[in-house]
Amino acid sequence: MAGSARSPKKFSAERSGTLACATVLAAAIACLAVHAHAQEELRPYIVVGDAIPEPLTGAKGDAERGRGIVVNRQVGLCLLCHSGPFPEEKFQGTLAPDLKGTGARWSEGQLRLRIVDASRFNPDTIMPPYYRTEGLIHVAPAFQGKPILTAEQIEDVVAYLATLRDERNP
Repeated sequence: MAGSARSPKKFSAERSGTLACATVLAAAIACLAVHAHAQEELRPYIVVGDAIPEPLTGAKGDAERGRGIVVNRQVGLCLLCHSGPFPEEKFQGTLAPDLKGTGARWSEGQLRLRIVDASRFNPDTIMPPYYRTEGLIHVAPAFQGKPILTAEQIEDVVAYLATLRDERNP
């Protein structure tokens, strides 16, 4: 047994190397994700009243992809603050309105503005702007100048939220 035990120093060095490798891998993945968003220039849009009536991409999004973004805790992060008709998702937020019935309460243009930059109609909102890069504070250096979601992702989320027309529990 004594011959097969590792010395503390050797185990420490191996563990340190594994951690360093994992850290480098995580940083590389983060760089790829950041680079993907860095490629996109923000597309211009026009706010009319409390809405952005025209899609950012010129086309409607895909509701199925939008649902995936809404429930994904690494992409949309919506369920950190919102709850909704997602019985399979545990630990939904209670800080913001329930997403049930959003399509009945707001038009696609109103939903789009709320996602792009909710502070345009509510300066005290806690919701982050998902498609604004200017005037933000406390942004990690790797994410400065990059939107949280792409224009296509915004349109996918709008398409999905517009389908949520029933305010009753599922």
